[in-house]
This record gives sequence, structure tokens and C-alpha cells, in this order.
Amino acid sequence: MSKEYKTLMTEIRLPYELAYGPVWTRFFEGMAEKKIFGTKCAKCNRILVPARSFCPRCFVDTDEWVEVAQTGTLTAWSYVNYRYFGMPTEPPFISALMRLDGTDVDFLHILGGFDLADFEKARKIVKNGMRLKAVWSNDKKAHIMNLKYFKPL
Repeated sequence: MSKEYKTLMTEIRLPYELAYGPVWTRFFEGMAEKKIFGTKCAKCNRILVPARSFCPRCFVDTDEWVEVAQTGTLTAWSYVNYRYFGMPTEPPFISALMRLDGTDVDFLHILGGFDLADFEKARKIVKNGMRLKAVWSNDKKAHIMNLKYFKPL
């Protein structure tokens, strides 16, 4: 005869602090100034956003800082309509990958500036390849959400 064991469902929270280091510190300070900074690889000349301390393709340090455009092109998106722990914003929202003008990698942020309550209406507006522009909050906390969202042009 096998014994049945009970289970307990619970939630574990793990508070932690993350040191940004010099690269992310400068990147987020740019956010407080309503600027988007990337770093340029001296070997392949790619501009990486968000800024990185080294080029993941060439494995060389990236020492050159570049302020990049606040416009770009949508490359992929996902509609989020449920809430989970640690979300940066309240749903519904659209998590979007975009290629900022003059950069060489996609940047992940939020798409907004229009009604997102109805997915079917939102999907008629959102199309890969559409042009986007940054919209900033008035917050000066040097946080990724200083950049409130990108809106369609």
C-alpha cells in the first residue's frame, strides 16, 4: 500500500540588489536625461543597445558611447494581458522588439500610446515593420521605465 503525501503551494520571494556597474549606470543615467545610449564595437562597428561592456560577436571591449535615435522599426511583439509578479507595468501592454535607427541589434521595450484593452483592435494597429518613436515620462530615476513606451508614428 503506497502512502499519499500532501503538497503545499506557496510563494518564495528573494529580495536582492543588482549592481549596474559602469556601463549600465551610464546607460540608465541617459534614461534620466531622456537619451538612449549604445556602445559601438571598434572591430565590427556594430552599435549595441542597450549599451554593453563588450561586443558579444567580436569579444572586444566597447569603449565608444553613442547616443542613438529615438525612432525605430518594430521587428516583433507580444500582447500581454495577464499579471505576474515583478511586472514593470500593468497589463494589458505590448512587449516589443524594435531596431532603433542606426543600431545593429533589437531593443526590448513596451509599445503604447493607443487603446490596448481589446486585443483584436490592437492587432489591427500593430504590424512588424511599423515605425515607432520614444515617449518619455517625467520621472528622473535613471530607470528603464523613464522611457514610458514607444508609440506608432
